[in-house]
Amino acid sequence: MKIRGLGFYAVLAYFFLHAPIAVLLAFSFNSGRFTVWEGVSFRWYEAALRNSQLLEATLNSLIIAVAATALAATAGTLCAYALWKREARWLTSALTLSLVTPEIVMGISLLAFFQWVFRSFSVHLGMHTVVLAHVTFCLAYVVIVVLARLRTMDNSLEEAALDLGAGEWQAFYRVTLPALGPGIAAAALLAFTISFDDYVITSMVAGVDSETLPMVLYAIARRGANPVVNAISAMIVVALGLLVLVSERFRES
Repeated sequence: MKIRGLGFYAVLAYFFLHAPIAVLLAFSFNSGRFTVWEGVSFRWYEAALRNSQLLEATLNSLIIAVAATALAATAGTLCAYALWKREARWLTSALTLSLVTPEIVMGISLLAFFQWVFRSFSVHLGMHTVVLAHVTFCLAYVVIVVLARLRTMDNSLEEAALDLGAGEWQAFYRVTLPALGPGIAAAALLAFTISFDDYVITSMVAGVDSETLPMVLYAIARRGANPVVNAISAMIVVALGLLVLVSERFRES
């Protein structure tokens, strides 16, 4: 039995979600500084690409996101494999804790932890602390995605490889890991997106020389309306949106 008007409500829901983004994209091409349309122009994109502070922050964000993604994907894949081989429900359930913990709480706890650890070693906050912080919250996403992929696999494939003389490492490397490729790729793209986009936790654990793009954008936006923010935000939305679509394709393959 079809529910009447379901499509209409779906359209309203999508409009509610994406209308602000559509307005942002449109006004990123506005030649004027305010929300009054004055004509099509690429001046704010040019201004964004000439802004040295934005370029440096973008480079920091890319370095942090790539490093955090590589570490989280490696550790998360091994963790998911261990949970698949030896089921531990309480450990699997504990992964949800990091997903539902408010970012402000996680940021404060990480800052306190770093200050406690680094006090003995005279180490200061910087990009290394941001990378470690990003690994902590990206790890859960990687484990969940890879573990979901593992649960669709046939365990007998590894057992057959072991029966044919392969060692445990060879069976994992030559049989399981190739089958996990799409799941790992999807998890890595998701982790990259989350890491690149994070502001709350990053602002807690970043040093003076490790400002990321979300931090700089927030600082610019606080000083008043600036169309450069529209342009750089539009580029981020398009780039991360493409990554999410690619991630979904990998996850479904």
